[in-house]
Parts: sequence; C-alpha cells; structure tokens
Amino acid sequence: MSKIEIQSLTKRYRGKTALDGVSLSIAKGSIYGLLGRNGAGKTTLVNMVGNRDFPTSGKVLLDGENVMENDRLLRRIYCMGADDLIPAYMRVRDVIKSTKFFYKDFDCEYAEKLCGQFGLDMKKRMSQLSTGYRTIAKVIFAMSSGAEFIFLDEPTLGVDANHRELLYRLILERFEQTEAAFIISTHLIDECAGLFERCFVIRDGKLIADEDSDSLRRSCYLVEGKTVDVDSYIKGREVLTRSEVGSLCSACIKGEAEDVPDSLEISQPTLQQLLIAMTGGENNA
Repeated sequence: MSKIEIQSLTKRYRGKTALDGVSLSIAKGSIYGLLGRNGAGKTTLVNMVGNRDFPTSGKVLLDGENVMENDRLLRRIYCMGADDLIPAYMRVRDVIKSTKFFYKDFDCEYAEKLCGQFGLDMKKRMSQLSTGYRTIAKVIFAMSSGAEFIFLDEPTLGVDANHRELLYRLILERFEQTEAAFIISTHLIDECAGLFERCFVIRDGKLIADEDSDSLRRSCYLVEGKTVDVDSYIKGREVLTRSEVGSLCSACIKGEAEDVPDSLEISQPTLQQLLIAMTGGENNA
C-alpha cells in the first residue's frame, strides 16, 4: 500500500519555528483529520508536502522517494490550499481542461458532473465566483485529479450547510471508489468527525497526537457539576481544561474515569471539545 512518510519536518522563518520536527505516516485507504488552531503549522505542512514550500530540515517521502522537485511523484499528490493559487481570469471549464496536462488521470467528466451537482457555472471566471463557490471549485479540481493523496485545507470555507452536507457525502463516495487518502484540515471538526479514521493534532508546530479517532476521544472524559465537587475530584488528575459558570464547573481530564462521585456527571467529549482542550482551552480555540 502506497504511503507518504513525513520525517522530522521542520520549517523556520526569520527565527520563528512554524513546524518543529513533525513525523507522521499517511497511507492510501484512509481518511485523516489534520487538526489544530490557526497558525499551528497545518498549512505549512501541506505546502511542504506539495512542494509549494521547502523544509529547513527533514524529508517528505512517497514510497521511499523524496518528493522534493520530483514531478513524477508530485503527480500522485494533490494539495488544495486555502490560498487562491489558480489565476483569477481563468474560467472553471478551462481550469478543468488545463489540470489534465499535469494530472494525467484527471477525470474531466467527473469534474463536470460535480459542477452540475453543486450548481457551479463552468463558464464563470474564478474571480466571478463567491467565496463559497471558489472553495467548491477547488475541491472539485482536487477530487477529480486522480491523485492518490488528496489534501484539502479548509474545504468548507464560505460553503453553506446544504453544500457542506453534499461535499461530505461525495468525499465518502470518492474515497470508496478510489481508496485515495484524504487529509482534511478544517475548523468544522464535529461536522467532519464522522469522516476521520485517524487524527493528527498539531500545536505550536509540534505533533501532539497521532491516533485513530475513537481512541483519541476515549483518551479523555468530561466531568460536570458544582464547582466545589469538580475541584475536589480533579485534584491530582491531569486536567486539560477547566471552565466555570456561576456555581457550576466542567473539566476535561486525561485518562479513564475512576471513582466518580454521584454528585458529578461524566461524558465523552466531542472531537471538537477534545481539540479545544488539547490546544489551549476555550479562550484559544
């Protein structure tokens, strides 16, 4: 099974470390969540995988070969970024035709079909599209590319709820058809949580979690109740985040729930709640 190996990837800009020794593996046949706060290093990582930026140190390997300036390997990877890299003057239909030159397996017929499903006018220039439809267009190009590894950075930016629902369904359908690896970076975590088989969590340029989604959620639990009871219970435990409203308090705790008194309620955090707890709390989400 083909896979991308990211080895000790580091990127520094003018003394600032944007990515700090990140190592992870991405295999075909899975959908991944690439999660973290704004500025955590997610986009930097995607840009280096796609050769839009180059590491200070470390490597990105595809089946054991370095992808740097290797067009043959890069044709197997498609990185859709939040930035508008497609010329604004190009019409959607012309982007579809021209992308075929680099991605030989680009499926023009499939791209046109998706445009129809989303109601995207292929005669329009990219500059004429709303923010949501520009995002949709970029997702369509990515999903039609025929690449084995498809990175989607903020694929729901400006996209309305109905089209987001359609997008998630189409990603699952395309995944089942092709077994391409999808790596999705998004802030709408709970909406996408059902897609993710495995999650990478980045904080301040460092990889702090690399686990399957269910195991990640089971690694913590929430306790809620009166502040005095919660504070008594959490003493000596690894508390990721604590919030207080009036006389009530809730805390996210690392590990398994043990010896919980009847005065407290316990629950499993959502993936989004867990991410907030792991990356600095509600004030930093």
